[in-house]
Amino acid sequence: MKNIPLYEVRPIHDLRDMIQQSVNLYGDKPVFLVKDPRAIGQVPASSTESTGKPETRSAPYLPVTYRKFARDVDALGTWFFAQSLQGSRIAILAETRYEWYVTYLATVNGTGIVVPLDKELPQAEIANLLNRSQADVLVYASSKQKEVDAIRSDLTTVKKYIAMDLPPVTGDLSFWDCLTEGEALLAQGSTDFTTASIDPETLSILLFTSGTTAMSKAVMLNHRNLCINLQAMCQMLYIAPDDIFLSVLPLHHTYECTCGFLCPVYRGATVAVCEGLRHITRNMQESKVTIMLAVPLMLELFYKRILKSATSDPKLAKKFRLGLKISGLLRKVGIDKRKKLFAKVHDNFGGHLRLLIAGGAAIDPAIIAGLRDLGLESVQGYGLTECAPILALNRDIDYKDNAAGLPLPGVEIKIVDPDENGIGEIVGRGPNVMMGYYENEEATNEAIDSEGFFHTGDLGYLDKDDFVIITGRKKNVIIAKNGKNIFPEEIEFKLLQNDLIAECLVSGRQDEEGDTIVRADIFPNEEKVREVFGDVPLDSKDVREAIDQIIRSVNHGMVTYKYIREFDLRPTEFEKTSSKKIKRTYSK
Repeated sequence: MKNIPLYEVRPIHDLRDMIQQSVNLYGDKPVFLVKDPRAIGQVPASSTESTGKPETRSAPYLPVTYRKFARDVDALGTWFFAQSLQGSRIAILAETRYEWYVTYLATVNGTGIVVPLDKELPQAEIANLLNRSQADVLVYASSKQKEVDAIRSDLTTVKKYIAMDLPPVTGDLSFWDCLTEGEALLAQGSTDFTTASIDPETLSILLFTSGTTAMSKAVMLNHRNLCINLQAMCQMLYIAPDDIFLSVLPLHHTYECTCGFLCPVYRGATVAVCEGLRHITRNMQESKVTIMLAVPLMLELFYKRILKSATSDPKLAKKFRLGLKISGLLRKVGIDKRKKLFAKVHDNFGGHLRLLIAGGAAIDPAIIAGLRDLGLESVQGYGLTECAPILALNRDIDYKDNAAGLPLPGVEIKIVDPDENGIGEIVGRGPNVMMGYYENEEATNEAIDSEGFFHTGDLGYLDKDDFVIITGRKKNVIIAKNGKNIFPEEIEFKLLQNDLIAECLVSGRQDEEGDTIVRADIFPNEEKVREVFGDVPLDSKDVREAIDQIIRSVNHGMVTYKYIREFDLRPTEFEKTSSKKIKRTYSK
């Protein structure tokens, strides 16, 4: 590790302390750029102009100041207290939007425990997670109205439903009405929420890891976990008050929530809310973004599109290669002309983009190097929900493109049970490590050892400069290219609900494009095959078509990145261990 001083950051005790400090420092500066006129008080919340989805493609970005945001957080929190919701669990089911940010901090800054949910989950999984978390309140967007209405009768603990959009379903509350009532209480002098005590060591955030509801774990985090992680990551990467983040990733992930929401609020920067993946480029231009968090797939698409455009004809290709050569030579003597040489690329991304941060999955080092050659500085980090989330991060002034990063300040990383090549399981210890898994002491004890090290399940090593190099997964979790985890057992369980399947093994493979393909190897139930189809081979056309229909049905009940894309039928059962478990060393 190079002896480069860390960036100076201000200490914060909890997230309320963070936002209060930011208001004092940056009060009238924009904290968010949104396209909802309600967020800045441009129109009354109950007006017809604000009915339905607030974003309008042709609308300009509107600034919400730090002072306005903090006031809205206090107003909603005050309303929560007026409803005697202290200690409650408040779930959020929505796309990235202003109301999400307000609800999150209004919950954790004195009210209770926030439960961010993945809006892409099937409704049965949403219901299961709400029940498992014992949520008292559900704050939801109209985009999830159908799912919410379908599961109401299945929810055992939810007492209040708060709709972000108008008009709310009869009996549900309006987010903006709650906020208005809270503002009135603040004006009358209520300080119940703003002076409520916050214990930074107490559970405040409950996050479900991706996977089946039966197998996903609920990670318990507190203010200390997040505040320590925020300070440490900002010591590694320079984030300035004039930076503008574009939020494109889902907020229920700690990656986006901690790094793309709380981090800029902590540093006095601005967050522009992206209107959707199809609108990234336009939103980058509109917001004049300077920093963006992304999963590897997004950066790979960016890079491939740049190359395709730059090499669309021989003349352009020659000019592009010459530009790269000239840029490389100039950089060797300390002259940086990348932004000028590749002005068209920069203009396409708004003209101000200075840093891309990749996380959530491994990225091809050539992509990072290629983007940097064009003047788009790129680094990657390594984290897990259980670590709030960052364990290691490449610095903007000290990086290796093949590495996950350097351990964060205050984080200790070591390799356990290394093999002859020094590759073993990556474990980490620090104040950012979770409190444990909710109501799962056994899983907690398996994940965090007696010395306080969290076992990541990832394999890798530390190089001579202390960079973390990841080589693969310890267990059999499949990592989708979008960074999400796929648990094979979840899909296998669903397949085995059909009598026509005796045994199955789900695995992942990478295709020629580097995409993760989920595949299933299936041993049909011989007895059931004979009963239904007569004396036919287990891999006959009739059996294959029947299995195909089963897979289609299973896929229908899952999010798309878990879909089984390929399957094979086998004539014999799988090799098993002495305990009759299928050996996962099998591969087609």
